[in-house]
Amino acid sequence: DLVRPPSTDHGNMPNMRWSFADSHIRIEEGGWTRQTTVRELSTSVELAGVNMRLGEGVIRELHWHKEAEWAYVLDGEVRVTALDYEGGNFIADVGKGDLWYFPSGVPHSLQGLSPNGTEFILIFDDGRFSEESTFILSDWLAHTPKSVIAENFHLDPEIFKHIPEGEKYIFQGTLPGSVEEERPTGKHAKKSKYNFVHSMLAQEPEITSGGEVRITDSKNFPISKTVAAAHLTIQPGALREMHWHPNADEWSFFIKGRARVTIFAAEGTARTFDYVPGDVGIVPKNMGHFVENIGDEPIEMLEIFRADEFRDFSLFQWMGETPKKLVIDHLFKGDKENGEKFWNEVKEAQKDPVTKYQKTDVKAGGSVLDGASDEL
Repeated sequence: DLVRPPSTDHGNMPNMRWSFADSHIRIEEGGWTRQTTVRELSTSVELAGVNMRLGEGVIRELHWHKEAEWAYVLDGEVRVTALDYEGGNFIADVGKGDLWYFPSGVPHSLQGLSPNGTEFILIFDDGRFSEESTFILSDWLAHTPKSVIAENFHLDPEIFKHIPEGEKYIFQGTLPGSVEEERPTGKHAKKSKYNFVHSMLAQEPEITSGGEVRITDSKNFPISKTVAAAHLTIQPGALREMHWHPNADEWSFFIKGRARVTIFAAEGTARTFDYVPGDVGIVPKNMGHFVENIGDEPIEMLEIFRADEFRDFSLFQWMGETPKKLVIDHLFKGDKENGEKFWNEVKEAQKDPVTKYQKTDVKAGGSVLDGASDEL
């Protein structure tokens, strides 16, 4: 909280919060897009995000990127197409809570299918990414001599007389038929053997004392080699436990609820940030942190990483897996009674990613962050 931070905050730390509401919106025919990159949020160095919405039938035209693209569908349904490295075609429909992943260079397209529109968050594995640097079909052909295009496709140049003179980017298209109806049927057409989509919310969740966790990485979504993610639900009064990530910066996207995050950066430095839906949060690799639900509804959020595997270290588990005497000497030297209470709690070394303290001797309304304001 920048107005009344907790008394435990100290030192200087760069900004770790940005709202998509503050990003420039590019409005096109039937859709819009806005991005959060290292240009908007200087600490977003490993990943960049794009929030996009497409109306019914609206197409994000055929294109490809230098970066890999990972996506989470926030609302509605979208048709995705791609061509794999071996020349196989891929077509699928994905809905709320589903993912797709296209490796670097894989050409693809997106099309909204829902009457009320489709919205999703796109993640690219380089914070310097820009939507303006996309390789787009219409843009390429507009800057290629028509004689070359004609020779490439074995047709008369007159056929290409009226093709677009610039990029179309996002535009109104015709609603497609079913996946099977639309699948190419030419002599050499073949179906891709790769799966570029995954149903994240269909995964069986890990049920914790304070919420739910679903993890998707290359272990259960093999093609996603550069992006791993966790979907978390944090109930009111619960806490995403104190932890850190050893292999990548965390790029968080808050979908629902009100959250408070304190980041510990060593050297006596800690800073607290409050988040609401549509916000992006950064936690640099190895910095200790937690997420506290400070609202009256569950938090829904994504933790996203430029990594092939999700990894975290739990402070609770670490204490339980460390020799008792060593723990007591660190934290409770000369305070045997409280040291025993602490050890009895942590000794089972049970990791609880989203935890909720059930003891009755906690003061009503007490916050994990003593002295913190609940005001945004």
